[in-house]
Amino acid sequence: METITPQQVRRALARAERGAALDPAEATALLAARGEDLDRLCAVAARVRDAGLVAAGRPGVVTYSPKVFVPVTRLCRDRCHYCTFVDTPGQAARDGRAPYLSPDEILAIATEGAELGCLEALFTLGDRPEERWPEAQEWLESRGYDSTLAYVRAMAVRVLEETGLLPHLNPGVMSWEEMNRLKPVAPSMGMMLETTSRRLFETKGEAHFGSPDKDPEVRLRVLEDAGRLSVPFTSGLLVGIGETLAERADTVFALRANARRYGALQEVIVQNFRAKPDTAMRHADDLPLADYRATIAVTRIVLGPRMRVQAPPNLVSLEECTALLGAGIDDWGGVSPLTPDHVNPERPWPSLERLRSVTEASGLRLAARLTVHPEYVAGSLQRGEPWLDPRVSAHVAALADQAGLARPGVRPVGLPWQEPDGGFAAHGAGAGRTDLHTSIDTAGRTADRRADFDTVYGDWDEVRAAAAGGFETGASAPSSTTDVPVVEEAEERGR
Repeated sequence: METITPQQVRRALARAERGAALDPAEATALLAARGEDLDRLCAVAARVRDAGLVAAGRPGVVTYSPKVFVPVTRLCRDRCHYCTFVDTPGQAARDGRAPYLSPDEILAIATEGAELGCLEALFTLGDRPEERWPEAQEWLESRGYDSTLAYVRAMAVRVLEETGLLPHLNPGVMSWEEMNRLKPVAPSMGMMLETTSRRLFETKGEAHFGSPDKDPEVRLRVLEDAGRLSVPFTSGLLVGIGETLAERADTVFALRANARRYGALQEVIVQNFRAKPDTAMRHADDLPLADYRATIAVTRIVLGPRMRVQAPPNLVSLEECTALLGAGIDDWGGVSPLTPDHVNPERPWPSLERLRSVTEASGLRLAARLTVHPEYVAGSLQRGEPWLDPRVSAHVAALADQAGLARPGVRPVGLPWQEPDGGFAAHGAGAGRTDLHTSIDTAGRTADRRADFDTVYGDWDEVRAAAAGGFETGASAPSSTTDVPVVEEAEERGR
C-alpha cells in the first residue's frame, strides 16, 4: 500500500477547499484522509453536492428509485472471487430452479411491483452464461432465442407493454451492436466499471482473475459505446477488493473522463465491499467506514456538482447512512418494497420511512425518480435530446413530472411498444435525420464547419486529449475537477 504523509493530505485538502483542480496524485492523497482532515474533506464534497442540486433546480433533494429486482439468470461465465449471486446449473437444479426465470415469473414480479408503486424493473444477470454452460444454451434455443441478451430484450418489451415498469438493464459487458438493440426497450442501462486495476485482473488469486468480462479495457469500451449511443448509463466503482489508493483514484478519473466526453454517464455508484461466506474472499476485511467516506468525498469532488453520486443504503447501517450523506452523495439508488437485493441478500433494504427520516435529519429531502435521471428525462421529452429512444418515450412520459422526477402517487400502466404516432421524424431532433435522401444534394454546407461543431462531439478538451492518446484510463486531469464556476454560480443563486 502507498505511503502518504499527513503533509500530502493537507496540501491536497487545502487545494480542494479553494476549489482548485485536483490531479490523480492529490486525489490519491485525499483518499488517505482521516480524522479532522476527513471531516473537512467531506464538508467540501457536501458543498459541491449542494451546489449541483441548486443548479439542477432541486435544492436539497436526494433521490431514490422504487424498483423490483428481476434476477433473469444467476448463471455467468465469470468467476469473481467475491460474488454469491452467481451459481451453477447443478445448484439451480438442486434448488428446483430453471437456468432462467420464465416469462411468467418475470411478469409476476413486475406486476406485483407495479401494484406496490414501483416504477423500475432492474434486470440483473450474469455475463453471457451460454458461452460457458451448455444448459443455458439449450434453454435459450428451446425457446427460440439465440442469446441471453435476445431473451432480455424480449422480456423488456413485455414488461413495458404489460406492466408499464421501466426496464433498467444490467446484463454486463455488451457490444455496440447489442447495446444499440437494447436501447429501444430500456430507458437506461448500467454496468459497474468496478476498477481500472489490471493487476486485480491479471494476477492469480486477485478478485478478478479468471473473469474475462472484468478486463478493465473491455469495461471501459462498454462505457465508450454507451456514450456514443447516448444511452443514459449508470456505472461506478467497487471499493475494497484489493485495489491500491492510486488504483482507486485512477478509476474515479476514468469515470470522469467518460462523463466529460459524452455526457451519458448519468450516475456513479460508490459501493463498499462486503465479505460473504462461501466465496474466495470470505476472509477479507469489509471496507472501513472512513475509507468509504473518503472515497465518496473524492468521487464527488473529482466528478463535480453535475454528477449524481449514489451509495446503496442497505450495505451500511442507518447511522452510517448519515455519514454517507455528509460525504456528498445525492442518490440512494434502487430501493424495493418487494424483492430482496439478490446480489447482497444478507443485507435487507431499509424501509422508505427510515430512509426518509435519515435523509431529512441531514437537512435534505427524499424524492422518487425514474430509472433514468431527471436531466435526461427533461432533455429528451422537452428539448428533443437523443437520450430516449422514441419507442420508450411515452412510457417514461407517463410516469414523469415536469422536472423529470417521478410524478407523486403515479402508478405504472402497460403501454404499447411501437413506433410513435407520426413516425420517428415527428418525435424531434432526438430521433435523428430522416431526410438525407432528399436533402443531401440540395442543402450543402455554407460555412467551413457545422454550427454545432464545438459541442456535437462532447467535451472538446476530452476530444483533444483523445487525439493525443491521453485518456486511456482517464489519468490525465483536465483543467478543473470541481466545475468551480458552476459551483460558485449555484451557490450564489442559493443564497
